[in-house]
Amino acid sequence: MSKSAHEATGSKPTSSKPDDGVTLRVPYSYFGAMYDKEEEKAVLVAMKQDRQTKGPHLEQFQKEFAGMCEVKHALAASNCTTAMHAATQAFGIKQGDEVIITPNTFIATSLVLLKEGARPVYSDIDPKTYNIDPKQIEEKITPKTKAIYVVHYGGQMCDMDPIMEIAKKHNLYVLEDCAHTPGAEYKGRKAGSIGDMGCFSFHSLKNMTTLGEGGMVTTNNDEIAAKVARLRAMNTAAWDFPEKQNTFNFAGYTLTKTGISDYWIPSHHDVIDDDGKWGNNYRMNETQAAVGICQLKKLKWMNEKRREFGRYINEAIKDIEGITPVYEDPNCYHVYHLYTLCVEEEMGIERDAFMRILYREHGIQPILHYQPTYHYTGLKKLGYPDKLCPVAEKFFYKRELNLPIHPRLTKEDCNIMIEGIKKAAEKVRKQIENLDEHGLFSS
Repeated sequence: MSKSAHEATGSKPTSSKPDDGVTLRVPYSYFGAMYDKEEEKAVLVAMKQDRQTKGPHLEQFQKEFAGMCEVKHALAASNCTTAMHAATQAFGIKQGDEVIITPNTFIATSLVLLKEGARPVYSDIDPKTYNIDPKQIEEKITPKTKAIYVVHYGGQMCDMDPIMEIAKKHNLYVLEDCAHTPGAEYKGRKAGSIGDMGCFSFHSLKNMTTLGEGGMVTTNNDEIAAKVARLRAMNTAAWDFPEKQNTFNFAGYTLTKTGISDYWIPSHHDVIDDDGKWGNNYRMNETQAAVGICQLKKLKWMNEKRREFGRYINEAIKDIEGITPVYEDPNCYHVYHLYTLCVEEEMGIERDAFMRILYREHGIQPILHYQPTYHYTGLKKLGYPDKLCPVAEKFFYKRELNLPIHPRLTKEDCNIMIEGIKKAAEKVRKQIENLDEHGLFSS
């Protein structure tokens, strides 16, 4: 990454001294993309136009995003959560329904089900990919099951073929939570193109962003697309009348068009419920869409930078005993939204102790994703037990940590992280060598 590129973004994390006195050399960044003068110009253009919502930038962004995902429809939303909520409503999921879902995800994936009165049924994860394990899904299916919600964790897609086979066998919908995977692929097929719907996030952490928030629904299903279009915009739709009809009767009132210039007759829009589902205002504005168009042009390049850095770290730490770098499924094009490193039992030290060395002694700031959803207070009130998904629980509480990764990193940043990991592992080995026969450190 060139210096000029960093200067163009104006957002590369800098070394700082938090309240705990640690001087950060590689801080965790909460901005996962890059901006330059193209986004600045696009914002100004959108701000100066008359239509600030539902305008030309939105139409262009949706069209280009659908093209990137190789689907018929892309419908922008205010964020991924609202995109998933509209999708959930479009599926007709209701009180008492069950949906199989991974516990290794942000609360939003479960929240959209809880809002409709459905019950998330948590299925455990694969210990290598950290995605939902297809082998464990079918045993969770009951007569109440209506859908499978998969989450493509960290930038790598789930093993979709067996999941789609299970869904077809049991007549279930499949939603892809693609918050981590814009541009990712599974066997040459794009994220958001395999299930019945895909939902994307453009939050500031993600591989591309629309001014910090934003989302998108993708689908090849015309009927579902029409429902989502209404549900994200307060159930509004055009009046469904024959094109040549000029006279309309409403509640005893007769309205007559005298030509196409009478655009206000019968009225500007109709409002249609979707099988009793009422939507909300989940729309994206024009300025966000204008930035999204710019970001989409950069997405492949930004993803390649993430892959470059992720693979560089992988190669450098692959032989450290007790450390598991990122696993890339050969069927997938991994876009490294997260760099998830695991500290295994062979390391001889707990994950949290290893993180303390990285943070306090080397100024590297890792974070954790994701606490099993059913362990949150609100979910525990619903009766979910502990030890429900032991692989996911061990992953979060004992194994994983996420290193800083974004397209504005430098080789120097990567080398600092690599050196910190190697030195932390070396320190642990020396401490273990100094243990006496009672398991105490010798003087």
